[in-house]
Amino acid sequence: MNKNRPVNLDISTISLPVTAIISILHRISGVILFAVVALLLWALHTSLASEEGFAQVGQVFGHPIAKIVLWGSLAALAYHLVAGVRHLIMDAGVGESLEGGRMGAKIVAVVAVILIALAGVWVW
Repeated sequence: MNKNRPVNLDISTISLPVTAIISILHRISGVILFAVVALLLWALHTSLASEEGFAQVGQVFGHPIAKIVLWGSLAALAYHLVAGVRHLIMDAGVGESLEGGRMGAKIVAVVAVILIALAGVWVW
């Protein structure tokens, strides 16, 4: 082994390709979805239990912080969905080349930003 090779331990200086960034964000969005599923299930259960519960959930989600959490949840869902569809398309054999992967990652980013903006408009 070559003991004289350079070692870069400063992660802020590493330039990741767009495909790596998209992949990392896909994993992060999955973790966010896992984290908020309990909150969303509570809201669903409470809103379907009674009229008072529906009003309570409406009041909770009327608060600005709750709207931010809801928008973040929808943003994670939109991003995870778009990136997951990209993976399904790649499993079908489309976009497996280096250039195809880069193009697919850029398309995911653009579509996700549009969907996240639409979710923000819908929440507010």
